[in-house]
Amino acid sequence: MPDPHNKHPGTLNELFRLFLKLGFIGFGGPAAVIAMMDDEIVKRREWLSREHFLDLVGATNLIPGPNSTEMTMHIGYERRGWAGLITAGSCFILPAALMTGTLGWLYAQYGTMPEVEPFLRGIKPAVMAVILGALWRLGKAALKSWTLIPVGIAVAAALVLGVGEVIALLGGGVFGMLWLRGYDTWQSGRGTKAGWLAPLIATPGAGLFAWTMQQAASQEIPLWKLGLFFLKVGAVLYGSGYVLIAFLEGDLVEAYGWLTEQQLLDAIAIGQFTPGPVLTTATFIGVVLAGWQGGVVATFAIFLPSFFFVAILNPIIPKLRRSPWTAAFLDAVNVSAVALMLVVTVKLGISVLDAWDPWLIFALATVAAFRFRLNAAYLVIGGAVLGWLFGLF
Repeated sequence: MPDPHNKHPGTLNELFRLFLKLGFIGFGGPAAVIAMMDDEIVKRREWLSREHFLDLVGATNLIPGPNSTEMTMHIGYERRGWAGLITAGSCFILPAALMTGTLGWLYAQYGTMPEVEPFLRGIKPAVMAVILGALWRLGKAALKSWTLIPVGIAVAAALVLGVGEVIALLGGGVFGMLWLRGYDTWQSGRGTKAGWLAPLIATPGAGLFAWTMQQAASQEIPLWKLGLFFLKVGAVLYGSGYVLIAFLEGDLVEAYGWLTEQQLLDAIAIGQFTPGPVLTTATFIGVVLAGWQGGVVATFAIFLPSFFFVAILNPIIPKLRRSPWTAAFLDAVNVSAVALMLVVTVKLGISVLDAWDPWLIFALATVAAFRFRLNAAYLVIGGAVLGWLFGLF
């Protein structure tokens, strides 16, 4: 049976071209990439309804792994099953993995970093405009009634006070479910039977896999150990990809001594500069530590769990919509996800809009996005060019 939310089932070639493009222009972190996907998939192509898109956004926040990458996998699975999941996810990851791997090889050879700050200074405010446009569209879809406003406010307040993302989203879902169903019951004057109401979304652990690969005699770090480390990270990494930094610092720098503090900072900078998922920082580190074989192993291992998590979770989401209780939970999680994006956007704005030139780029990009409906790719490219031009003065 075709998915009723999948308005225009298409071909693997469409998935290949779209997600390869997003992989090349996906600057700015998960919030920005999800904003670009909303523009391309819901608004322009009408592949999914905005309600179902929001359901997928909320679901990705409840399982380990990089949220934006898992969104690409969800969309691929919606359209073409397992083949679509693998195509969409791989095409989105590939550009960043190739870029970070190449930069990792150059870094290992010459020990220096390219000068990318002028381009980043222009890209970041342009990405802010992309996120703002998505927040407007997703917010209108998520706030179906005034009763959802307290849920969004509560989750935003919890995040500002330092509550973890997963706890805030789950808490917002449970609070919203009870609040919405209680309000409906009060309004209708009808009682509700107690039942199995818990909106449980299973998060299975990734299975251990055996990896055999002939190593060069000069390699000091075993590839199997590098692979198992990044497999573990991919299986337990909740929230933003930036949480990866804590794992790298604790294990690769402190426990194993494989990286120096400076190498870690350089790896993070490369992950920030390149488009696509921040977790391709693992590709850079793998190449620096163990050559191209290390880059392949690290990339494969850190993203592998996400493919399985999405394949298990995706079929469950439509079933959750059929129950009034789990549907209320999903509505609350969707509003919570928008609140999370809003808090992240404000934090980014405080750090990015620190002078007249990023403010100007942000204003121009916002006008282009809202007034002229310019594609996110052109906004990112235009921001990079303006950042470089302003950097000359």
